[in-house]
Amino acid sequence: MVENPIRIMYNESIKKRGESMIYVTGDTHRDADSIKLGLFAENAPQLTKSDYVIIAGDFGGVWSEKTLDDDLAIYEKLPFTVLFVDGNHENFDLLNSYPVSKWCGGKVHFIKPDVIHLMRGQVFEIEGNTIFTFGGATSIDKYRRREGVSWWKEEAPSYEELDEGIANLKRYGNKVDYIVTHSCGERALMYPPLRTRTFQMGRYPENQMLSYFEDIVRYKKWYFGHYHMDGKLNDELRVLYHDIVPLGE
Repeated sequence: MVENPIRIMYNESIKKRGESMIYVTGDTHRDADSIKLGLFAENAPQLTKSDYVIIAGDFGGVWSEKTLDDDLAIYEKLPFTVLFVDGNHENFDLLNSYPVSKWCGGKVHFIKPDVIHLMRGQVFEIEGNTIFTFGGATSIDKYRRREGVSWWKEEAPSYEELDEGIANLKRYGNKVDYIVTHSCGERALMYPPLRTRTFQMGRYPENQMLSYFEDIVRYKKWYFGHYHMDGKLNDELRVLYHDIVPLGE
């Protein structure tokens, strides 16, 4: 029997009546890695739709218009609300066809009432926490994908989105509690074991963009996905894939 790699950090005693919990995890890629959310739900029976799990990019549920309802059903059946930043493996034509709304202080796409896309360069105020979001990354495998079918140029963050993020952070004095992104800044790439993965995947403009936030923003924790690995790089930086951790861990 193969050992389950998912480490679920949930303690039901820390959820009090009337209190909402927030967790963070890495890529789900629609059905490929979304099984961890179902396992998490089984191990966290007290969670309800007033609780949140944030996916750090490569959500994958908004991919094919033909299978959209079935793909999203995986997430709608979960007992908690799913929030996600976009990664590089999203259908951006379909994702951006949703109207832009305001929620908890930032711009979102309501994919479903309980499945919400947290757009790039936004600051959200959720359950007393300020959370800055900045999705997007470069696909290293786009050479074998088709533009507009399995790859979209909008996967890479734009400088307009960078400017919007800078302006929104300025309103908070360049201080937030948490940052959730898909990729990471350049300095994070040099921490082991991520350094080995960097040699495989390379550096891209979004790493430089995110380095700017490393320089100007004060924060408690920064979570990101993309690299298909789990680990704490230091006291502030954490890369996520299988792990599902409480916000602040």
